[in-house]
Amino acid sequence: MKQARDFFAFVALFTFLNCVAAWSQLQRASTPAVWVASWGASQQIPEPQNALVPDDLTDATVRQFFRLSVGGPALRVHLSNAFGTEALHVTSAHIARPVSPASPAIDPASDRPLTFAGNVEAVIPPGAELISDPVNYNVAPLSDLAVTFHLQSPPSRETGHPGSRATSYYVHGDLVAAATLIEPKHVDHWYQVSEIDVHAAPGSAAVVALGDSITDGHGATTNGNDRWTDVLASRLQSSPATRNIGVSNQGIGGNHLLTDGLGPNALARFDRDVLAPAAVRWVIVFEGVNDLGGLARDGEVPATQHAALVERVLAAYQQIIVRAHAHGLRVIGATITPYVGSTYYHPGPLSEADRLAVNRWIRTAGNFDAVIDFDSVVRDPQHSDQLLPAYDSGDHLHPSPAGYKAMGNAIPLSLFDRAN
Repeated sequence: MKQARDFFAFVALFTFLNCVAAWSQLQRASTPAVWVASWGASQQIPEPQNALVPDDLTDATVRQFFRLSVGGPALRVHLSNAFGTEALHVTSAHIARPVSPASPAIDPASDRPLTFAGNVEAVIPPGAELISDPVNYNVAPLSDLAVTFHLQSPPSRETGHPGSRATSYYVHGDLVAAATLIEPKHVDHWYQVSEIDVHAAPGSAAVVALGDSITDGHGATTNGNDRWTDVLASRLQSSPATRNIGVSNQGIGGNHLLTDGLGPNALARFDRDVLAPAAVRWVIVFEGVNDLGGLARDGEVPATQHAALVERVLAAYQQIIVRAHAHGLRVIGATITPYVGSTYYHPGPLSEADRLAVNRWIRTAGNFDAVIDFDSVVRDPQHSDQLLPAYDSGDHLHPSPAGYKAMGNAIPLSLFDRAN
């Protein structure tokens, strides 16, 4: 009798465990994959010296290369007319795998057209962007993607990202599918492409880096992908726990928290650059040096003006935190790095005191959700108001590639734990 009871108990337990396993498989199967920002760049109006003249963009093919962070079996591309004053007509756009960033050549076997609501042409309203239809196109993590588009007429006003640290090529004629571009002109800027999303595994997410030229990568190697955000993307891929996290670099050289500089101020661009990227879950806020440095750039001002500026910078941080929390984002503050000796800002003791005051607030528990102490990573231990010479690009403001590597390596990957 006991043996019979044991047998039926075993059968019941076996059936229960099978049901649990089946339910778990069903749950996994019913959890959809997500679109996640694998690459992104803040859009702005290119400065005159960084813009292409209308003749260059009349009946023109533009080919640009982008380094992705996460990979996946499908992708989509965002074309931007954010600062255009009239509709932008893109007559055709393609994606492909580039041969080398030092060449306009692509692998023709990898070339695929993009469509927009099923059409090969896209008409982007002024102030807007369009997301392409999904393309089944397998891309590896940390791989490069070429995006090529043709314009019959130039934009009424260009939208782009001058601080690309990547080479773009352009020629006349519709050559979006050409294996290479013959005798193209080239510039180290991006135009009209704002984001590339990858269809990634369930639970994938993105981290946005909101910053200025030190996030944008001034001092990094052109086509070298050695900004601190690139280092972070590579490290995230090295761990099974974080390899489904994308990195979107939303740094603009010369950007400010409080006033428009190069590109809109951080509060003005917050919705487009922080909230809009696909599957964003974290934002790293590393901005403020241009506000602090600009106050006394042309001559010292009273201490009361320094104190008022610090209060306004901290209030801007609080606005970012409130707005990010309203959308469920975790906000990570990064301390402002030293810049005494800067050949651009030449800060005095009051400006350095401002930086220290702002950094004390950033480090204070309960303000940001977490802190990355970039200041302690790159400062000279013997002269804490200056960059370590080995990490200095030479202008005493922007880190060198070695400095960016140290910054990227110093970011704890535990910050991106889903439990946080």
